[in-house]
Amino acid sequence: MQRSPQEARPESRTPPSAPSTTPTPAWAAADGSGKIRNFSGHHFPQLPGLLHNREAAEPIGGLQEYYYELCVEKSQEIKPFILHILQKVDEEIEKGLVGITLNVAGNCRLMPVERVTGEDFWILCRILKNNPYINGLDVRYNLISDVGASYAAELLQKQHNLIYLNLMFNDIRPEGGELIAKALHKNTTLKHLRMTGNKIENKGGMFFAAMLQINSSLEKLDLGDCDLGMQSVIAFATVLTQNQTIKGLNLNRPVLYGEQEESTVHLGHMLKENQCLVELHLCKHDIKNCGMKQLCDALYLNRSLRYLDVSCNKITQDGMVCLADVLKKNTTLEVIDLSFNRIENAGANYLSDTLASHNRTLKALSVVSNNIKGEGLVALSQSMKTNPTLSNIYLWGNKFDEATCVAYSDLIHMGRLKSDNTDVEPYVVDGHVYLAEVSNGLKRHYYWTPGYGEACSLSSNAGLTLVPVGQYL
Repeated sequence: MQRSPQEARPESRTPPSAPSTTPTPAWAAADGSGKIRNFSGHHFPQLPGLLHNREAAEPIGGLQEYYYELCVEKSQEIKPFILHILQKVDEEIEKGLVGITLNVAGNCRLMPVERVTGEDFWILCRILKNNPYINGLDVRYNLISDVGASYAAELLQKQHNLIYLNLMFNDIRPEGGELIAKALHKNTTLKHLRMTGNKIENKGGMFFAAMLQINSSLEKLDLGDCDLGMQSVIAFATVLTQNQTIKGLNLNRPVLYGEQEESTVHLGHMLKENQCLVELHLCKHDIKNCGMKQLCDALYLNRSLRYLDVSCNKITQDGMVCLADVLKKNTTLEVIDLSFNRIENAGANYLSDTLASHNRTLKALSVVSNNIKGEGLVALSQSMKTNPTLSNIYLWGNKFDEATCVAYSDLIHMGRLKSDNTDVEPYVVDGHVYLAEVSNGLKRHYYWTPGYGEACSLSSNAGLTLVPVGQYL
């Protein structure tokens, strides 16, 4: 039997024989209209149906109310931060917006945050189930653990609108990784999954590699900082010789042992066979010049890769000889991240010669912190004067002299280098030109979001802008 509005009021949920222990929160007030009012005075329509019959009447609005009711039903703590986020989503739904991402990130610095636990995540999954307006969920930097991973796996099996799921740094272990990977065997809607920073280790990595043999819808997978082992890295390289769906893959910082650079042998073989992968991140793979040569040999044959990230490795000038030669023939690479290697002046000169006279496809180059001095930096600036395609260059962390400062100041002032497309900005003191750092880069907001301004600004995440594999970082 349908309850009256007065019987459906939150403070009346406890049976009459027992005193209520869950008072109406400060954000809401109940009145005789059968509606719940939030702190701003806005009214949300009372949702139909009994609490235990929620599955039959899927809520498509009033998420604040639904969250409150579920918390009361399950005796779960009501968290003001989640209510605040749901209020914003309710407002967007009322405007008729679709394709909304529910962002409950636990690293927000603009307001007090109480991080989401596994049980909190269960309630969020209930809210999202079959909601036609929400197609993205971002719960990065929370505490959902393997408990929440089981709910995420269930959500992936039942929510047929979700295309983006961000679970980065949530203390998910190999068992939770296994549940999520297996849930993706039958999922046909998810396009982008971030598992960054969850220690699923080699065991969990193997389940994800096996999943890619079956799943044919996932386009971008981030398993960076997941403690993958050599076995799972090789498994991914093997699977991707056949998988023709994945366009972006992040395998940053695996736990590798030995000096043989075996991973680059297998990844190089994959790049020779795969003609679908667009974006590949191999940061912190302990790649040296021999490994770089393996990758470069493959890039002679590859015709799909547009974004190569080999930052934070041990590549020196000898590796740049191979890369410079590849860039003379490769016509697909558009973004190369060489940050935090040690290519020095000689390596910069090899690249600048190729960019000046041969390559006309590369759009962005990052040589941040590569021990390059004035000669090499000036050479790169000179190559931009003859190369009309290279639009973005990032060079902070090298050794600037006055010639370097003048060279890049001239590029910016003449309009050849836009201020948003580099990480330096010229200024003058006592008639001398200096360069200051600005917060631009290929992926500045990979691990964090700024305290103010746009979290996904184009200038700070130029790699995503130039090579847009999916709409999320």
